[in-house]
Amino acid sequence: MTEATQKTEQQTTMYHWIGGEEGVRKLVNRFYDIMDSDDEAKVIRAMHKEDLSDIRQGLFEYLSGWLGGPPLFVAKHGSPCITKQHQPYKIDQKASDAWMHCMKKAMRDVGIDAKYRDMLTPAFQRICDTLLNH
Repeated sequence: MTEATQKTEQQTTMYHWIGGEEGVRKLVNRFYDIMDSDDEAKVIRAMHKEDLSDIRQGLFEYLSGWLGGPPLFVAKHGSPCITKQHQPYKIDQKASDAWMHCMKKAMRDVGIDAKYRDMLTPAFQRICDTLLNH
């Protein structure tokens, strides 16, 4: 594979389209800033520790691989089972809607192009639907 081919392949992932490492970090940081301050997110904020540093890093690592970039979460923790990780928490439709509210707002706030938001929104929604346990 030539360097040009590798570069082209690297540029065909959502990870690349939303700005690579910097873009994913901005998205994750904005997401948690919204969760930490938005009244609509109180239900999900209450599920987290006061210090969001570890969870910010974890979501960054997870989304990096999920979006087609480096599989940082898998390299560090092994294959994720997000349903198992979320079992201890009551995730009902209200919690799912709050998470989606934060993610949709974060995507807009960090300037992710509408066509990419339109692709990501249903994918994020499927994850939320999978996590519903109440």
